[in-house]
Amino acid sequence: MGAIFIETLFGFIALFVIVKVVGKTQISQLTPFDFISALIFGELVGNGIYDDEVTLKKIAFAVFLWGGLLLVTELITQKFKGTRAFFEGKPTIIIHKGQLNKEEMRKNKLDINQLLHLLRAKGAFSLKEVDYALLETDGSISILKKTLDQTPSRKDFNLLAEDVVLPMTLVTDGEIVWDNLHEAGLDENWLSAEFKKQNIISHKDVLYAEYKKGEALYVQTF
Repeated sequence: MGAIFIETLFGFIALFVIVKVVGKTQISQLTPFDFISALIFGELVGNGIYDDEVTLKKIAFAVFLWGGLLLVTELITQKFKGTRAFFEGKPTIIIHKGQLNKEEMRKNKLDINQLLHLLRAKGAFSLKEVDYALLETDGSISILKKTLDQTPSRKDFNLLAEDVVLPMTLVTDGEIVWDNLHEAGLDENWLSAEFKKQNIISHKDVLYAEYKKGEALYVQTF
């Protein structure tokens, strides 16, 4: 028990010191590399504490070696700007002038549902509100709404409140979202007719289709 106490105390102090030296990166700002580094830190200390064959000296060596490598990486990225994209990654434009960048979504393993979730977290409940969207290195998303969807609000002009209508996704990646279609009180015939109005033959040609009551069907093809 005494050995576990000493090793745990040492691990706590060592990690505290290394985090202070390397930097105060917040959890919400972690890049994938930072996240993996944090996991390895925990494994190094945890395995050392509960493995009788691992001495305090070995724990110290492994922890401070890993901390040293992280510190060197941070110093390199600060001194040589050209290495930042390699070590930290760089933001990716997912939506450009209102159009989805399917190729960048594929490279970043990002599907439509994930993108919509990220947009909603930023207050954009409709894809057509967004002019630009950037996928940041930590996996979050930054958006720039179209001018008509930006503030000021209706309240600024003393306008009456209107009913809030939630946009519904009807097609993603060429597949009809049947639950949403039925919930909206629509059917496949209505959807096909709407596509024909926009010279679209089949829903399989549609990357994304969004319905909002009172407005025309918003469609983006592959």
